[in-house]
Amino acid sequence: MSSTSLRAIALTLLLATGCAPGLVVIAPTAANAAGGVRPQVGKPLEEAIQDANRGNASAANDAVRRAEAVGGLTAAEEQAIAQTKSYIAAKTGNFSGGGGSATAAAAKFAADYNAQRYTAVTGEDVELLKKYNAFTAQDQIIVAQAYYLSGRPAQAVAYLKPLVSGPHPSQDALNLLQSAAYKANDNDALRFALEKLVTNYPSQKSWSDLLQLAENAKGLRDRQTLNLYRLRLRTGTLKTADDYTTAAEMALEYGSAAEAANFVQKGLDAKVLSGDRATKLLNTAKAQDTSTLANFAKLAAAADKARTGDDAINLGEELTGAGRYQDAINEIQKGIQKGATDKGDAQIELGLAYLGAGQKDEAVRAFNAVPQTDTNDAMIAHFWAIYARSSH
Repeated sequence: MSSTSLRAIALTLLLATGCAPGLVVIAPTAANAAGGVRPQVGKPLEEAIQDANRGNASAANDAVRRAEAVGGLTAAEEQAIAQTKSYIAAKTGNFSGGGGSATAAAAKFAADYNAQRYTAVTGEDVELLKKYNAFTAQDQIIVAQAYYLSGRPAQAVAYLKPLVSGPHPSQDALNLLQSAAYKANDNDALRFALEKLVTNYPSQKSWSDLLQLAENAKGLRDRQTLNLYRLRLRTGTLKTADDYTTAAEMALEYGSAAEAANFVQKGLDAKVLSGDRATKLLNTAKAQDTSTLANFAKLAAAADKARTGDDAINLGEELTGAGRYQDAINEIQKGIQKGATDKGDAQIELGLAYLGAGQKDEAVRAFNAVPQTDTNDAMIAHFWAIYARSSH
């Protein structure tokens, strides 16, 4: 018999996709016991399970009593008996064989969930489990499921957020929070769930969802959108021809020709881009990049004489795209020291140069130094810091 309880089994049903099957109760079997279940104990337990599946609670409990009467039970046999009692109760709704108040409470909890009596699950069942000090962290997630399935996503969100606030949240709980937040139209909770997912369980799906949410932020400027496209490229979430083309055109607009060429080349390599438009865009970007690098000394000298540090930062951005990361760091640092018109973007550009150079700690510090006065810059920098810490 598996050592997994009925409550733990319920965790396999987390509804991240929004579908709503009932709790599937998996029958315990003596054959897959953790060890130490003798045939004279296991056989009546198997009979009890079969009786429960037929809805015959009386016969099932009689079979359990035969197993108990064997005597000299091992710890594994006692566990097998207790789980079989819970299974009988959950399948038949008969709690007389619950084997103790805590066991009976857990069985009622599972039975009510199976029967979609969600009000009982979130109310009296919780109180009963708490009364017998048997309310587990896994039970809490099931309660959140009950809120979600009964059409109360906002309550599911409120219930789940404290459960996932620690450093190592459950992935199932985060998936459920994401779904509940989406249903409740709670963008703050949705972003919270997605940030936790990309931090603890990074995947293309969670990054794509998070960055799509970010792209819908109010007041997002083109340069900020470009910084999101850069992160989408890093996380493998650029998908369409428009994605690659728009990213490349934005990079060209802001003077990062080498980066523009890279966007186009990545699109060609992925077989998403093709045709004359892509070829023309690639050639334009390469020509502009060649011109910039050929005139690097002149551009650097002009940036040194400029009244603000913006030219140095822009030159550093081009150098980052060209893979000359240390030169980029030097130029951007000079620009920041002289004074940047867009302080938030300057710090992000510095972080990108450090990240390209493989200096992740310095990159995180640069991202964290972005002023909080521009909420969109601060959001984007935060995402980049998450990526820098989790990337390999």
